[in-house]
Amino acid sequence: MPRSALTALDTVQEAPEHDPAFLSQSLELAPDAVLAVDGENRIVLFNRAAERLWAVPREATLGEPLERLLPLLHDADGNAVAGSEIGQAADDTLTATLAHADGSPRMLSLRAIRVSTGIETLWVLFAREVTDQHLLQERLQQMLLMLDNSNSAIFVTGPDRSVAYVNGGFTRMFGYSRQTMIGQVPATLLAGPDTDPQLCERIGNAIARRESIQGEFLLYTRTRRPLWVSLAASPVVGEEGQVLGLVHVLTDITRTKMHQVMHEKVLNALVRDMPISDVMTLLCREVEHISPEVVISITGIDAENRMRPLAAPSLPGVLSTQMTGTAIGPRAGACGASAWHGRAMLIDDIATHPACEPCRHLLLPQGLRSSWSSPIKSSLGRVMGTVTLYYREPQEPNELHRSLIDSCLHLCTLTMEREQANERVHQLAFYDTLTGLPNRMMFSAKAEQALANAGRVNAQAAVLFVDLDRFKLINDAQGHSAGDGLLRDIAQRIDGEVQELHITGRQAGDEFVVVVPHCSAEQAGSLAERLLGAISAPASVGIMTLHPSASIGVAMYPGDGRDIELLVRHADMAMYRAKREGGGTFRFFSSDMNKVAQERVSLETALRDAIRLEQLRLEYQPQVSGCAQTHIHGVEALLRWQHPELGAIPPGRFIPVAEESGLISELSLWVLRQACVQMADWRHRGVPIPRISVNMSAINFRDRALAGLIGQTLSEHGLAADDLTLEITESVMLDPDPDVLGNIEAIYAMGVRLSLDDFGTGYSSLSHLHRLPIHELKLDQSFVRDIETSAIARTLTTSVLRIGDSLGMRVIAEGVESQAQQQFLAGQGCPILQGFLFSPPLCASALEHWLDRNQCQAATTA
Repeated sequence: MPRSALTALDTVQEAPEHDPAFLSQSLELAPDAVLAVDGENRIVLFNRAAERLWAVPREATLGEPLERLLPLLHDADGNAVAGSEIGQAADDTLTATLAHADGSPRMLSLRAIRVSTGIETLWVLFAREVTDQHLLQERLQQMLLMLDNSNSAIFVTGPDRSVAYVNGGFTRMFGYSRQTMIGQVPATLLAGPDTDPQLCERIGNAIARRESIQGEFLLYTRTRRPLWVSLAASPVVGEEGQVLGLVHVLTDITRTKMHQVMHEKVLNALVRDMPISDVMTLLCREVEHISPEVVISITGIDAENRMRPLAAPSLPGVLSTQMTGTAIGPRAGACGASAWHGRAMLIDDIATHPACEPCRHLLLPQGLRSSWSSPIKSSLGRVMGTVTLYYREPQEPNELHRSLIDSCLHLCTLTMEREQANERVHQLAFYDTLTGLPNRMMFSAKAEQALANAGRVNAQAAVLFVDLDRFKLINDAQGHSAGDGLLRDIAQRIDGEVQELHITGRQAGDEFVVVVPHCSAEQAGSLAERLLGAISAPASVGIMTLHPSASIGVAMYPGDGRDIELLVRHADMAMYRAKREGGGTFRFFSSDMNKVAQERVSLETALRDAIRLEQLRLEYQPQVSGCAQTHIHGVEALLRWQHPELGAIPPGRFIPVAEESGLISELSLWVLRQACVQMADWRHRGVPIPRISVNMSAINFRDRALAGLIGQTLSEHGLAADDLTLEITESVMLDPDPDVLGNIEAIYAMGVRLSLDDFGTGYSSLSHLHRLPIHELKLDQSFVRDIETSAIARTLTTSVLRIGDSLGMRVIAEGVESQAQQQFLAGQGCPILQGFLFSPPLCASALEHWLDRNQCQAATTA
């Protein structure tokens, strides 16, 4: 030991109050590390505990400067203290960091004591390792920091439920400071008018049973804003089983609760197909439960921009009554103004805001002072309604209210669009999309109910079947869009003539049916007359003005039938009678009509069998030159039916049946094939027939494969395109279907001639006639029949001949039966004649005999 230290110790020994031996022995045995330094700051004492702490032997430290062992000290404020300044830090707690032999840091806590011997002063330092305590303190500080930064509100209460600790999350969530909360009972302080009254009791029971408690509760902030929280409270139990306190963790679930509860309940209501008013009422009640300080209403806006209150459970009913049917506008209340502007509207003072003028007398007595209304918009941006919050004090919506409204708007849009979709599905399922009238299904259901009601009181009822005349010609000439427009117009006219209790429906196409309960035959006739008058009023279709007409059939309940299906069928028969008698009139059903209808069905069945059993045949009528009847221009193939039991059935009877039943297309192709077979036979045997004419149905021209089929048929029988002429009607020429025009052009391109049949009886357009490749015009026999007696017929015939001549088209006059007719037509230069004057239709062999007998030869004209 250095001399200075010995002297110091000797000095201490000389002082009775400081026995050096006793002091040295005491310090040596001290559990803490002890070292002493002299005035020159050199170590003079280093006990065994110090050796263990520093892991160096005593001999290596005595006489060394203190800075060797403690290079840097810090006072309680964190200020650096040099070893030479140890005297200035007396009675202070100092800290130092040592590096252990394994390299890990060790924290020391030191206390310096001044010992004076009279000769010199010694400073005795007591050191203790506090590494574990320091780490624990750091972890504690980190934990407290994390607790303070948590979004959850955390607080600790003692057994008396008073607060001992709150974190920063609590102060942020509820607005109370730590100082305010210490000693408070949170269950009482945070409770409000809508807090679960059993909350305090549940916490008390949990403490008594030493159990945790969990649940969702509505609490209130310092500003009394409601807050939904998820609460988890766990008791802290001591070693002897006593409850030391409770740790509470509260999580703000206001938005989660709002979304979860509202979405689940509303979506569940939608799945159960609850009415829209019930769904909206449910939504309002959930909003008012989550945020009890507001009153909410939901209003719908119809297609005419009028308000339709859907739900307002906490508002007086008279308010909804007053709003119903009110047009939206800037002065139509908060709801109407928001819908009119298409944006959210804040009414800061209901008493003075001009928008609230019509409703403030109803709102102010309810204690409502301000409101905030937001528009409900569809996915396409159309305003479908509004959601309005009412406040009892003038205020703006807070964050909770805005979040609530965002959820409400989404759910309202979903609900309203679902309602519209359901209405659309119902409309599509039960109503005609074109006219808006009930379709067959809805009409039949309503009609059956009406007939049942009439039957209970022994009353009559009428069924009127309305069918437009010549509607197909309108469709063909003007296109389907024009036809659809006319049908909508006619539907409105019919609906406008019938009373509210009458039932009107669209059957199909241009057919309408009206059921009139409690109606006599006289009243039914009067209604039919009115309907005919309303339908016949001029109608604008595109750039044209049409004068439509209709045929109406009437059947009476119960005389003509007791169920709607039979009555409609009988009224349909009566309508056909009216149509066959010229149209534009009405007829009542009679029993003979049923007989005719049954015969018509039988005829259709027989016609199908005739096609299958090959009971049909062709006859041929020659077409001769107007100048020399021995020159044959060609023959027209005409279909004939010889029934094994009914005998010869004229074409005028079975052709309409074929058209109505859809057999006409098959018949036309059969005629084409048989005519080509016969023409090939004549060509093979040298029979002088230049060409054969075949009537082709308008339906066939809509078949894209027609031109190819004609070409294939000609090729199979070795015929040239010039051997065949197709006779078409004016409806084919005017058909807007692109496939029709494509077939006409393809047929013309292959060299097959086209002849326009019955020219002058329809709606022919000269512009169409000029553009299309028509080779022949067939003058209708109605003109030829009246040539001898009617100057008008003669004038029209001459006009047709001039049209044909000017357009380079040959005219064929059919139905020539007298010499006078033949002489007039020949005198006017008609090139080709056809009729019984020359020959009736003949079978192939008879036609050949006729050719031989008349020494006919093929005409040389093209």
